[in-house]
Amino acid sequence: MRIEGFEDILSWQKSKKFAIGVYTLFKEEKDFSFRNQIERASVSVMNNIAEGFERQTNKEFKQLLYIKYGK
Repeated sequence: MRIEGFEDILSWQKSKKFAIGVYTLFKEEKDFSFRNQIERASVSVMNNIAEGFERQTNKEFKQLLYIKYGK
């Protein structure tokens, strides 16, 4: 399977499902600042993968992932 866009990356697809789950789980949380922080963090994973995909080379993309996830 050829990856044409960041939407084709399996980890992006899984992070999207995760973010949807977080939004569903926290939809009735009364502490709005806490809920907002958790929701933004869950979406951040998707954003980081998309940002990394826009890098010009696989080496740059791998480096971004290592930096983002502390590996």
